[in-house]
Amino acid sequence: MRHLAFGVQDLDQWVDYLNQRQVETEPVRVDEFTDRRFTFFNDPDGLPIELYALQ
Repeated sequence: MRHLAFGVQDLDQWVDYLNQRQVETEPVRVDEFTDRRFTFFNDPDGLPIELYALQ
């Protein structure tokens, strides 16, 4: 899988920020190896971008 990922301190804050600006995000999931939460959204060209909780 190839995509750009950003580590964020507060995943829920970023999901809310994006959704308020009409950017649709996938449901938040939990990484089975690290137990950290993450989600994806698409850039304007339809390419996936990941947000990964650092805590």
